[in-house]
Amino acid sequence: MHEVLEQIQKLGIVPVVKIDKLEDAKPLAQALIEGGLPCAEVTFRTNAAEEAIRIIASEFPDMLIGAGTVLTTGQVDRAVNAGARFIVSPGLNPKVVKYCMEKGIPVTPGCSNPSDIEQAIELGLEVVKFFPAEAAGGLNMIKAMSAPYVSMKFMPTGGITEKNILSYLDFPKVIACGGSWMVNETLLNNGEFDKIKALTKDAVMKMLGFELRHIGINAKNETEADGIASTFENLFGFAKNTGNASIFAGLGIEVMKVPYLGNHGHIAIAANYLERAVYHLESRGFHFDEATSKYDKGNKRTAVYLKEEIGGYAVHLIQK
Repeated sequence: MHEVLEQIQKLGIVPVVKIDKLEDAKPLAQALIEGGLPCAEVTFRTNAAEEAIRIIASEFPDMLIGAGTVLTTGQVDRAVNAGARFIVSPGLNPKVVKYCMEKGIPVTPGCSNPSDIEQAIELGLEVVKFFPAEAAGGLNMIKAMSAPYVSMKFMPTGGITEKNILSYLDFPKVIACGGSWMVNETLLNNGEFDKIKALTKDAVMKMLGFELRHIGINAKNETEADGIASTFENLFGFAKNTGNASIFAGLGIEVMKVPYLGNHGHIAIAANYLERAVYHLESRGFHFDEATSKYDKGNKRTAVYLKEEIGGYAVHLIQK
């Protein structure tokens, strides 16, 4: 998969924006970046689209900017020359797809049925846009098409909202979702960039779904660990469960038999999608200790610690 699509997969959400006024381009991009989504698909449905892409690409060179509703090879050239790093189209036009692939430009054409998927496979694509997602059968349709086309991945767009996005992202063949609820036309036309920023942040937090899972206490030895766990059991009825390295009291207290990471212990935070969580936190300046990563039998990472301690506690993310 192209590195741009890999980045989109880590982001999880692609804001789909329709810009009518050039003066909105910079503050909109700033709001998306500060909200935690340094990415946008600017649709080629307005006269301002090309120049808006140019402004965003120039002002925010690290932002992943793409062009949507691209219908012709001429629009591909205009979009890429303006700074677009990926192309999205509502349907599958073989001429446009071939043109992009010849130039090494990642393209995700709209597909909504098996015939479209077979054309995409023939053209050498690994990822397509499923559009219009909800109207074309939603997640059930994606799952149905994934059965015979096992190697194809999807980026559903159209009808995706904060209410249904997790159901799409939970399906492993979905790399990301395109959505416009955080950048809807009314907010943009009214210049409500603070609200766009807040909605974008809410979208990211909902996607990542951070939850406190347990608190780890560093005991000096197994005897002390057992005593601490027993105290929680006696106080609150949190049943002890002894493991190789620690003793749990209920589900929320873990007492280490010997001191582990963190001056006082550790805090475990669960996330809906561990790799996306790592990507988003790293983009905000946090760092992870790769040596602490744990993997399941399928070589999927299930846990990793931050390098930084918080209040004397090590913090690790775990996959829900």
